[in-house]
Amino acid sequence: MQVGTREAGPGQVVLAPVGEIDMASVPVFDQVLDALLDRPGVVEILIDLTDVLFLDSTGVAALLRGAAEAVGRGATLRVANPRPVVARVLRITAVDVLLGLTDGDGRSTAGPGWRGLS
Repeated sequence: MQVGTREAGPGQVVLAPVGEIDMASVPVFDQVLDALLDRPGVVEILIDLTDVLFLDSTGVAALLRGAAEAVGRGATLRVANPRPVVARVLRITAVDVLLGLTDGDGRSTAGPGWRGLS
């Protein structure tokens, strides 16, 4: 797995993993994410999932840990642009809403009902 980062604005950072986020690659992903969270002044981390081909339960757990750590530090973490197979994993584990995943129009990917809280 490769993980790129770039500045997106004051206090905003984009983390762009390439490949699979799974049991084998989560330690690298966690290390990069922790380094971003340790940066002074970071208020938002966007994880661009465009080039993530696969996400397993350890990857989901890493995203949730990162989001919780961000909140604890007064920042936010959200994901964007998942491929359909990755978006499906996020939906069926019901973490899509927790990670701020929206469709192209800014609407939550959760449908009406208990997951959408509507």
